[in-house]
Amino acid sequence: MSLNSAMLAGVSGLTANSSAMATISDNISNVNTTAFKRNRTDFTRLVNVQNASTTYNAGGVTASTRQFVRAEGNVNSTTSTTDLAIGGQGFFVVSPKTQATSTSPEIFYSRVGTFKPDDEGYLVNHANYILRGWRLDDTGKPVGNTTSPNALEAINTRTISNAAAPSTSVAINGNLRSNTTVSAAAAAAATASAGAYNASTNNMASGTITPDASWQFQMIDSLGGVKNFTMSFLKSATPNQWHVEVYSAPANNITSGAPLANGQILTGTMAFTPSGTIDTANTSPALLAPISIGAYSAGAPAAGTAKWANSTGLAAQTFKLDVGQSATSIGSISQFSSATSLDSTSTDGSSSGDLSNIEIDSSGFVTAIFSSGLTKKIYQIPLVTFLNPDDLQATSGGNYSVSDSSGPAALKAAGTGGAGVVKSGALEASTVDLALEFSNMILTQRAYSASSKIITTADEMLEELIRMKR
Repeated sequence: MSLNSAMLAGVSGLTANSSAMATISDNISNVNTTAFKRNRTDFTRLVNVQNASTTYNAGGVTASTRQFVRAEGNVNSTTSTTDLAIGGQGFFVVSPKTQATSTSPEIFYSRVGTFKPDDEGYLVNHANYILRGWRLDDTGKPVGNTTSPNALEAINTRTISNAAAPSTSVAINGNLRSNTTVSAAAAAAATASAGAYNASTNNMASGTITPDASWQFQMIDSLGGVKNFTMSFLKSATPNQWHVEVYSAPANNITSGAPLANGQILTGTMAFTPSGTIDTANTSPALLAPISIGAYSAGAPAAGTAKWANSTGLAAQTFKLDVGQSATSIGSISQFSSATSLDSTSTDGSSSGDLSNIEIDSSGFVTAIFSSGLTKKIYQIPLVTFLNPDDLQATSGGNYSVSDSSGPAALKAAGTGGAGVVKSGALEASTVDLALEFSNMILTQRAYSASSKIITTADEMLEELIRMKR
């Protein structure tokens, strides 16, 4: 009967518009929710099979909710470097805090970037979900599987404190006076006379020979400690040539293999050109090449090599004396007629220190800044993209999970393969437009009221029909 179908159509209108009002209410209530994506209710006409007669069988309407996960909210700046937003497509990979150490945690995807270190050092957002990323090795490259979201590691800032970087290069800048008088010991060395200078038996490191120049420099060891060394020079009887010894101060930090002695790690001669610059062709190769000091636990050093003494407990270390041997050198030792002087020394190492700050760049690299001045890339935050993000399954905490319609998760480095960039010190705002939602609310209210009128009017018509029998 057409009147019955009219009432049922009115009921479907009430149901559909109730769903629409619920969607609008959810949008409005989340107008200030970080990275919230608005939903929309779409109405679809229901069509019943029509009779051949002139009567019409009303079908009514049904409602379905559509997500706009792909839409981007405005990015607002904050004062915290661990607040993160995504400029473009993609999602952070997160998991529940309770599964921080699990080897098979539940994986979710989110654009809620309200991350901060918790009491255990994990970067968690306000919904208590942990940010996950690739751990980096000492060269800044990701470790392990880089294609599966399940293989990502929970980012923990506590595990990266008290770091140290041993020296790999020491730059020395100074001048050796070209007209320095040749000492008696150096002159005797040319003729092998008594009292002659000898790097292994009658040397500057032992103090028996007084050097013409003695320059001190420091380097950082494997434990973040500072070790002192001396580079001593003795003018040779050969023009434009100097005897050189590099040794530890104190000597007992080093165990040497003969002919090295008295804490020496290197001996040789340094030559200069007539224009006062270093002559690499006639300088002892060992002075220009990387210097290796063996670990304390190594066996007795071979001839002409050195290791850390057992009392130091230090790992093996290799560093270069940068004295001007290449075009890229930042150090330079010259021989001019001006006074002998050490102008500066510098090293690239850093002593141990506590974590003082975290910085995150647009590529997702998490850089730890230590109180010692050391900076080190420790993690990289990848992003996940989907072919159809609007069909992801929404879960609590602003998270999403994979659905049959969303497509598989594709893990990518930020800024590559269609993934957006990471923005530190920023949060993504909700995509809710209050003006639009209030307008839709008025329309929905009117539609709901009209649907109720369908029911009351059809009811009155049925009442008239029933009264006909009376």
